[in-house]
Amino acid sequence: MRKLIFILPFLFVFAAHAQYEHEVTGYVWPEDEQLLQKLEDWQDLKFGLLMHWGAYSQWGVVESWSLCPEDEGWCERKKGSNPDDYFTYKKEYENLKLTFNPINFNPEKWAAAASNAGMKYVVFTTKHHDGFCMFDSKYTDYKITSDECAFGKNEKANVAKEVFDAFREEGMWAGAYFSKPDWNNEYYWDPKFPPFDRNVNYDPHLYPEKWEKFVEFTHNQVMELMEDYGKIDILWLDGGWVSKKSDEAMKAFYESRSAQAPGGFIKNRVVDQDIRMSELAAKAREKQPGLIVVDRAVPGPNQNYLTPENRVPDTQLPYPWESCIIAGGGWSWVPDAKYMSPKQAIHMLVDIVAKGGNLLYNIAPGPDGSWHKEAYELLDAMGKWIDVNGEAIYSTRAIAPYKTENVCLTQQKDTKAVYAIYLEQEDGSGIPKSFTVNGIKAAKNAKLSMLGAKGSLKWKNTAEGIEISVPENIRKNLPCGLAWAVKISEVE
Repeated sequence: MRKLIFILPFLFVFAAHAQYEHEVTGYVWPEDEQLLQKLEDWQDLKFGLLMHWGAYSQWGVVESWSLCPEDEGWCERKKGSNPDDYFTYKKEYENLKLTFNPINFNPEKWAAAASNAGMKYVVFTTKHHDGFCMFDSKYTDYKITSDECAFGKNEKANVAKEVFDAFREEGMWAGAYFSKPDWNNEYYWDPKFPPFDRNVNYDPHLYPEKWEKFVEFTHNQVMELMEDYGKIDILWLDGGWVSKKSDEAMKAFYESRSAQAPGGFIKNRVVDQDIRMSELAAKAREKQPGLIVVDRAVPGPNQNYLTPENRVPDTQLPYPWESCIIAGGGWSWVPDAKYMSPKQAIHMLVDIVAKGGNLLYNIAPGPDGSWHKEAYELLDAMGKWIDVNGEAIYSTRAIAPYKTENVCLTQQKDTKAVYAIYLEQEDGSGIPKSFTVNGIKAAKNAKLSMLGAKGSLKWKNTAEGIEISVPENIRKNLPCGLAWAVKISEVE
């Protein structure tokens, strides 16, 4: 299993904020035993928190993307004094650091809410594509700890450190989101050249010394995170276009470059941007043994798990994976965000877990450091449900047929127990007197019970699967709402 390469049957992301199509052609299992164990442990966690936060939250825009000069809707510039003038806009965007002052920043409150919701790890944006660092990097002054930043002298100015410390205190894993592209760095977007798109704005093969300085800068910043911020469990890298391109990919691009997108820029421009990822991963693991590296959308040994974005795959996938999903609004903060209902969120979590994945749920802090109250309310509802049903979620693995109609299956990895999770219908009708779990059959002496309820359930095997009866006394006193897990002690 560890050395097999799986060919994936689908285009796994149409990115909602990165906005480019990720086509992944294979997964490579690690050979490092410590990393394999770490991945196994990560798959037990099931539920994590992603937070996009930066100076851009003051404008309520789509993270860094309005800086990107591509003719796409998500890059549209709507803020600033003159959004039609790109260079004026870029300067005003970068000056957002001067007024960024999240005086209500309270990571302990976030960590407590996430822990109570049943989340087991956090992935925090230490740097997005704009290059603004939410940590105290010594390699740039474009950071929240800068003396020029309104928050720079606050005792909690080193935001990434405060976040990681608070979440670790709650017993959660720490993951560092880090953007490989850096649109503020002169060795990525050289100020002598206009940027064409999201890529480096010069040819690294024509300016190797300049590119090498960017590679060193990237390695240095990642190593700061690995050395100075305590135990880091996940290095979650974004910007998959920053990667080494094969000769075949470059040839295919140049042969087809006559096809241009609206606005004149070349759609999906291919640029060889080798940052020596394997070298960087090895150095990082010297400081953080067993570190999980997620080099998103770059097939190969440095993508230790895959990250379908804002979507749930149709079926179980044969490698570690995590759906990163917006809880409400956008990836970054918007003023009037509409959040998922508890029913939507819980059903989605169950669906993902039944297919063997983890849910990384994005909640964006606002410019003052606060979450929307609706985010707290949603996490509270999810936590109350998980308090009853966590046994059917954590440390489980996928079992065929995974999901049929509105019943999902999970299986404890170290026992014979299987859980059939009945998802309430849209009409809010609760759980019926009986329902059938298709595709599996209970062992002869199996015992069935509903998590959180007393007593056993009657059952019988049929041609389709297991028909389960739920007595009236349980239906009138259900342990939770929205979805109910039936434990099957053993299946055939």
